[in-house]
Amino acid sequence: MKLRLLLALAIALAIGLALTFKGSAVVGRIYMKEATTQAATTLRLAVAALDGHLKRYEALPALIASQNNIEALVFDPKNEGLRARTNAYLKEINALLTSSDIYVMTMDGQTIAASNYDSPVSFIGENFIYRPYFQDAAQGRQSRFYALGTTSSKRGYYFGSPILVDGVIRGVIVFKVDIDLIEDSWKGTDDRIFVSDPEGIIFMTGSPEWLYSSINPLTPERIARTEASRRYADAKLRELPFQPGTYAGHDVVKIRDEGKEQEYLILSQPMPEAGWTVNVLMNTAPVRIQANTTVIAVILTLCLAGLAIAIVLQRRMRLAERMQLQAEARNELERRVVERTADLARVNSRIKEEIAERRLTEQRLRQTQADLIQAGKLAGLGQMSAALSHELNQPLAAVKTYAETTSVLIDRGRIEEASDNLRRISALIDRMASISKHLRNFARKPNEKLGPVSVADVLRDTLEIVDARLKAADAKLETEIARGVPAVKAGAVRLQQVLVNIITNAADAVEGLEDRRITFTASANGNKVVLSVRDRGPGVPSAIHERIFDPFFTTKGVGKGLGLGLSISYNIVKDFGGSLSVADHPEGGAVFLIELDVADDNLLEAAE
Repeated sequence: MKLRLLLALAIALAIGLALTFKGSAVVGRIYMKEATTQAATTLRLAVAALDGHLKRYEALPALIASQNNIEALVFDPKNEGLRARTNAYLKEINALLTSSDIYVMTMDGQTIAASNYDSPVSFIGENFIYRPYFQDAAQGRQSRFYALGTTSSKRGYYFGSPILVDGVIRGVIVFKVDIDLIEDSWKGTDDRIFVSDPEGIIFMTGSPEWLYSSINPLTPERIARTEASRRYADAKLRELPFQPGTYAGHDVVKIRDEGKEQEYLILSQPMPEAGWTVNVLMNTAPVRIQANTTVIAVILTLCLAGLAIAIVLQRRMRLAERMQLQAEARNELERRVVERTADLARVNSRIKEEIAERRLTEQRLRQTQADLIQAGKLAGLGQMSAALSHELNQPLAAVKTYAETTSVLIDRGRIEEASDNLRRISALIDRMASISKHLRNFARKPNEKLGPVSVADVLRDTLEIVDARLKAADAKLETEIARGVPAVKAGAVRLQQVLVNIITNAADAVEGLEDRRITFTASANGNKVVLSVRDRGPGVPSAIHERIFDPFFTTKGVGKGLGLGLSISYNIVKDFGGSLSVADHPEGGAVFLIELDVADDNLLEAAE
């Protein structure tokens, strides 16, 4: 028994000696792998923080560049009033966005407006034509650059954007973003984080003593490229004692810091859009201590294992238990997969049912919308019925008179005068038939496709319907259709309904007023045709501008309207692919603007 124990002890000692020479490297790899995972997490968080901070401002230069006062200033940079307003605007935006600085330059690189216009280090009057962010933006590209400010001596990241006025680049707007807050979050941590540029110069770091140090040799070429862009202004550059190496299969570096040399595990990740590389350094001293401690522990464990068979048996039991747990875990995983698959199948079934319900609801909504349009037309017809009755009664009375007169003329042998009366009766009948035809077409539910529609023809048919309402209100409709207005993409009957609604509303607005003129204009604007109906009434209060196109909203008295006309008109124009809006005219009254697309060649050919 003793012999076996001695033999086991000898074997354990031999294994311990072997591990003394080789085990340290193996264990070192294990702990370095763990350290690499931890450092990678730190690196990923640092990159995410930097990327998120920069993306917050990425789209802002182009957005601010499109503001009217910015475009006006670069077009007239000597206008002192524009400068003052732009300076105040940039200062307000800069405070709101918590950026470092915002400034505007002309194409010669001269700064004409800045958020820090009233500070001792104002950028106004400074020329930054040498900066890459200006050069790229002046060529029409969105630019990015990081550097030490030559005027403020403050580091920052720059976003540049061209300022386009009528398609021409007139200037450049630049956002400078402060990066000190992110850098401050790196201080006081166990890991050292720094950001280096393509030349290897440290631009951001949680260790202030490393700032503007280079991890690469400062060759004349690197120095020349850095000085050309004045990236670091007058900052003094130096080489950081940086000696690369390996430990346990991982890249490490040795840096002489504060008079002593330390070894670090280094991980790097480039940020191509920003133009820099983020680096994380983790001290390897704790890893080496852990590795050595683990090796010693393993040696002692093996020695004890050689002396105690029970430990071996216990390990076998643990292995069996582990295998049993893995089998149970595998079975549990399979069971959960089956349950999850069944849940997904049920979810898919519910989704299909919801889709079917939504399609049915959409069909009902479209039918309801069509019914509302028809109801609006019929309501309009009902409101016009009294006036139209008067319009038809006059021709009927005239027809009766002419008929009675014709009978008398025939009895007296005055045939020529009787024939003239018959022609007048025929003309009056044609007039009544024309009114009835337009009313029937207007009342019929439209089932027409979009096609080319003549604005003049639709207006002529519309006047047939609204003429009686205009006479009742004693209103005068003035029409101004520009020469050569092209056909629009619309439906004739539905566009007629829109014009009837708007002109009728205009007649209601001017009824009883001194100036009862209503003006209709039509003009082409590029690939659009703009129809305008202006009245001289009280206008539309600003408080109801946003509600005037809502269903059942009306400013008329009880019984004088359903509140559907403008809502239906708005949806009809939207179906045409156009827009309907309302505004107050500077000289008084309301102006309704209908903007429609010009009918393209395909629609014209189909119509032909």
